Parts: sequence; C-alpha cells; structure tokens
Amino acid sequence: MALPEIGAEGQERLSRAKVLIVGAGGLGSPVALYLTAAGIGTLGLVDNDIINRTNLQRQVLYSEADVDQPKVLFAARRLRELNSHIHVEIYPYRLDKRNAHELLSKYNLVVDGCDNFSTRYILSDACREVGIPYVYGAVRGFMGQVSVFNYGPHPRTYRDLFPDEAEMTSLDMDKAVVGVVTGLTGCVQAGEALKIIAGFGEVLSGRLWTIDMRTMQSHLLDF
Repeated sequence: MALPEIGAEGQERLSRAKVLIVGAGGLGSPVALYLTAAGIGTLGLVDNDIINRTNLQRQVLYSEADVDQPKVLFAARRLRELNSHIHVEIYPYRLDKRNAHELLSKYNLVVDGCDNFSTRYILSDACREVGIPYVYGAVRGFMGQVSVFNYGPHPRTYRDLFPDEAEMTSLDMDKAVVGVVTGLTGCVQAGEALKIIAGFGEVLSGRLWTIDMRTMQSHLLDF
C-alpha cells in the first residue's frame, strides 16, 4: 500500500479479485504463491494430477511428504498457511470444452499454468466468450514467454499468436525445463495479473515477452 501506483485502493481491488489458475505445477506454483501473498481475495485451482517426486525441482508448492497426493488439495493447504484470509476453490479435474465456460464465468481473470497446446486454445476461446483477461505463460528448456490475451482496447487472442491449431496440437510437448525458469516466468505472469487487477503499469497485451536464462536476453515482440 506504500506504493503510490497501488495504494489502498489497489490493495482493495486485489482483495476483491477472483483469479483462476489452470494448472498447479511449475508455472502455477509461483503464480499461486505470489498472488496469495499479495492479498488476492479468491484463488481457483484447476488440476487433475498428483504430486510427483521428479517434478519437485520446479513445483515449489509441494514437498517430498506430499508425493502421490492430489495437487490441488495440498496446494490449497499451503496457500492457506501463507495467507489465512484467502479463499481457495479447488477443481480436481481437467479443464476442457465442456466445463471451461462454467468455470471461467466465476472469475475475473485466468492465469495459464498448463502444459499443453489444446488447453490453451480452449482457454483463449472461453475467455473471449466470457469476457475476461487471460495471462499466458509457457516454458521450455532455459526459455520462458508471457503475454496477455483478451485485454484492452485492441484485445488479442492465443490464436492471433499461434493461428494454426492443428499444427500446434500435433507437436510433441518437450517438458524438459530447468526449474528456475518456471519460477522466473511464473513471477512475470503474477506481475501481469497484479497490474490488470490493481490498475498500474503497462500490460503485455498484444506483446510477447521472452527470456533466455542462458544469456539473460529478453525481448518484447509485437503481434
């Protein structure tokens, strides 16, 4: 609240906000932690997976004691320990075309923590239908990228960035990644969500931010 760009009014907006995170893994973990710590009022978590020991290097919401347990249950417990005022809603199933509209209509904003192209097209289409912003993020190897769809006077969509759905969904997802890249990228996603909700800064609408951790080269690309 000491920051003039946010202040008491911005903090109040955060406390009233309802954010849905699709995917509680490598990207969803830092997003959820920082939005919870920032004082988001309601956080929804969608994930049908269980905690795997080999993923702990990037899924920092969890510990070795949580292995083989449902992600959303243990994520919710950890987030409530971090901020007892937050309301956490869990959805232990996969987001798909049948439930996307109903889920998204309950929230003000969606953050992408998923790891497949098909879900991103579903998210983008549903966000456009419901009329809420979509904070996109993706990682691979040492690289990450972030953008914001369905926001501002000239909203863009995931299809504007990657128009050929058939080609994208036919690709094999290379999920090899160094853990800190998910943390770096997820923090940028959380920052975009805070900017949208509290109303400060320049949102990455119509722009793609990229980072290569090997060189620390970062780019902003218009699309």
